[in-house]
Amino acid sequence: MTKARLLRLSVVLVSVFMILLIIVYWDNVGTAHFYLHTSFSRPHSPGAIPGITAGEDWEALPDVDEFLAKLLSSSLKQNSSIPRKTEQLLVQGSSKPVVSNLEENVRGYDWSTHNDRNILDQEKLQIERQRMLREFCANSSFTFPTKERSFDDIPNYELNHLIVDDRHGIIYCYVPKVACTNWKRVMIVLSESLLDQGVPYRNPLDIPREHVHNTSTHLTFNKFWRRYGKFSRHLMKIKLKKYTKFLFVRDPFVRLISAFRSKFELENEEFYRRFAVPMLKLYSNHTNLPTSVSEAFGAGLKVSFSDFIQYLLDPRTEKMAPFNEHWRQVYRLCHPCQIDYDFIGKLETLDEDAAYLLQLLKVDRLLRFPPSYRNRTASSWEDNWFAKIPLAWRQQLYKLYEADFVLFGYPKPENLLKD
Repeated sequence: MTKARLLRLSVVLVSVFMILLIIVYWDNVGTAHFYLHTSFSRPHSPGAIPGITAGEDWEALPDVDEFLAKLLSSSLKQNSSIPRKTEQLLVQGSSKPVVSNLEENVRGYDWSTHNDRNILDQEKLQIERQRMLREFCANSSFTFPTKERSFDDIPNYELNHLIVDDRHGIIYCYVPKVACTNWKRVMIVLSESLLDQGVPYRNPLDIPREHVHNTSTHLTFNKFWRRYGKFSRHLMKIKLKKYTKFLFVRDPFVRLISAFRSKFELENEEFYRRFAVPMLKLYSNHTNLPTSVSEAFGAGLKVSFSDFIQYLLDPRTEKMAPFNEHWRQVYRLCHPCQIDYDFIGKLETLDEDAAYLLQLLKVDRLLRFPPSYRNRTASSWEDNWFAKIPLAWRQQLYKLYEADFVLFGYPKPENLLKD
């Protein structure tokens, strides 16, 4: 009887082990090629394999998580002798790309070197940004929707902004209107997730914009369920523990202005049909609107900034569907109180932050962050953009985005919130 039980137990264990091996070794992203850089808060001892190791970080993990961690660690050890591809300096020369996209033509690239800028003390800056974020997340008197839920409470569809690079052990949460196009390009180059005539892209700016925003290009957390089934959350937690996690943020009101300019001042067929038409009907009393954005623009029918603000404040908006990602709050996109980010960058200090981050990730010899757009949506514009917005609306709008202001250290725009 005892032998039969032992035999059955052995069969079960072998089956589970084989399933895990299949997950690890046959997945088309896999872990056979990732190289982890976690120097921010978890430095490795000399000679340590930069992978998943036993230690105090793992004491709180459930048994399944620990088993998966050890399995992934053994995979790394077996592949540690495989040499990495020769690093290439990918920013040789100073040739500028041919920019054909209308939006990029409107914005323009800033190719200045910024050599005259003061060098920020990035290490102290990061410590302060993370300290502020963690303090407010832990502050029970400061509340906002979803703050108290755990990572397990976040539905998979809300994890679609977390892009994973297993090759270098990086997780990037992208925020639209915060240089996310170029950061997505960087992630594509690092993960080698997109090929050009059979060869991975090496220069971020060579990647066409339409491919950058194609959801099939990136491995994101919300895709884990299809790949790993019931093990998906365990693997997410392991990667969140061991990978370097970063995001970039921006002054919330300036981000809104940028989103409005990009999606409603330029001809955009999708946004015209999905958002502009309802706004024009609801807030400008227009009927029988043209079916195409070019016809509407030709007739002078455009959404006003006032229409856009009314749409954001309208309780019916969220009841119909969650905010579009271009104006959805950062705390809803990236879950900063559930995910302990290692690096918080800001668009206002993009050049310095990007250069420092690539150094910390140890990929600065592989690529350079693409030159930033000239910042045409400046903070000083807020007064002009909000001049015709009623005070009560401005105050409501601040409450709607208050968590983003507070968590990421942006000052309350007092001049907009008083008479």
